[in-house]
Amino acid sequence: MPHLTIQATPNVSIAHEESLLKAVNKALWETGHFGKPTDIKSRILPIDTFLVGVEDDEQEYGFIYAHLKLMTGRDMMARSQLAELLVATIEAALAEEQSGRAALQVCAEVEEISAAYKKKMLDIPSSEQEQE
Repeated sequence: MPHLTIQATPNVSIAHEESLLKAVNKALWETGHFGKPTDIKSRILPIDTFLVGVEDDEQEYGFIYAHLKLMTGRDMMARSQLAELLVATIEAALAEEQSGRAALQVCAEVEEISAAYKKKMLDIPSSEQEQE
């Protein structure tokens, strides 16, 4: 934990998605809030269909929405700082890549995950490990 999902409209330019994920994961790791780097899991989900406002037929507006889910225990100030960090990191990583065709809004939401969250690490069987 945490889980970070980034959604981006198709009029947002992200030339190297892996580089963006590395930048946000590194920024999150450097906060000291997480036990080990592999605790941080991130992904980018494209948005195929979207509308900003009521008549944006030319798609003059686009957005990136970062949603970070954390285990309970961080106060509102810490969550707010993480949201600010995500916005700043995404902006820094992508600002130069934008074509200027679309006005871009970067948003981040940080929330605690349900207490019903469960996870389990699945080990690779030893016979498969030997074949690698």
